[in-house]
Amino acid sequence: MAPQLAWIGLGNMGRGMVKNLVEKGNLDKPLIIYNRTPKRAEDLSAKLPAGKTKVATSIDSAVKPADIIFTCVGDDKAITDTIDTCLKAEAKGKLFVDCSTIHPDTTNALAKAIVAQGAEFVACPVFGAPAMAESGQLVLVLAGPASAVDKVKPYCTGVTGRAIIDFSDQPHGRATHLKIIGNTFILNMVETLSEGHALAEKSGLGSDNLHQFIETMFPGPYVAYSSRIKSGDYHKREEPLFAVDLARKDAKHALDLAKAAGVTMGDVEVADNHLKEVKNHMGSRGDIAGIYGAVRKESGLKFEV
Repeated sequence: MAPQLAWIGLGNMGRGMVKNLVEKGNLDKPLIIYNRTPKRAEDLSAKLPAGKTKVATSIDSAVKPADIIFTCVGDDKAITDTIDTCLKAEAKGKLFVDCSTIHPDTTNALAKAIVAQGAEFVACPVFGAPAMAESGQLVLVLAGPASAVDKVKPYCTGVTGRAIIDFSDQPHGRATHLKIIGNTFILNMVETLSEGHALAEKSGLGSDNLHQFIETMFPGPYVAYSSRIKSGDYHKREEPLFAVDLARKDAKHALDLAKAAGVTMGDVEVADNHLKEVKNHMGSRGDIAGIYGAVRKESGLKFEV
């Protein structure tokens, strides 16, 4: 008999992953979904095939009937609070799979708490934008005991993602360690694009001409972020794709890891200072791509295109 799955947390990434679990996960029971804002869970459930999901009214009611519980929330405090609540339910014998982007020390602490309650744990942070979550093209990093990781793999490649990075039998925190370092590549990419587009505009080359070069030389995420920069999407949308607060959280974690290892990350420091300006200018609507607006202001231009 296939296990009963539950999903807790329905941010931009979580919604896409839930959609693909329901549509491609070969589930023989409705996926239990919970979000602290009930309407978000209800709205998602209404968009998916009838009878394929069940909305839980509390974390407790999501965890108790489930065999495998996926979590994907915004930050370290949120996941710590969520797992603490989960463990007060019936945790023994269950498998917890966390897809959140958090500090590896937090991941290891969660693992210790979960195992102490007689449950299993797999760290499973993911790489990719919300559109990739929607289309099932994420890259998932799996860490923990191989026996537990093997239980998660059927829901990865071909379902929620296009590939996995397998850290079986490595410490749980290795997965989120990689995720934090990997996210600095995204942060630095946006910083580089922002500086390039600002220079192209002010020097007379023009953003359209620079974008043609990016399309030719750097297909993929570079083109996607360049398009968002060029079109003004970075300041026009009501809900950010990669919220400024989450981006700054990742930068803080990266700088903490770097300090502990005796490494400097000057590019991350520069980008984080620009994110601070994004937060000041846009508040919670700020997006990582808003770095372009901050660079424009530094260059004597308006924040908005």
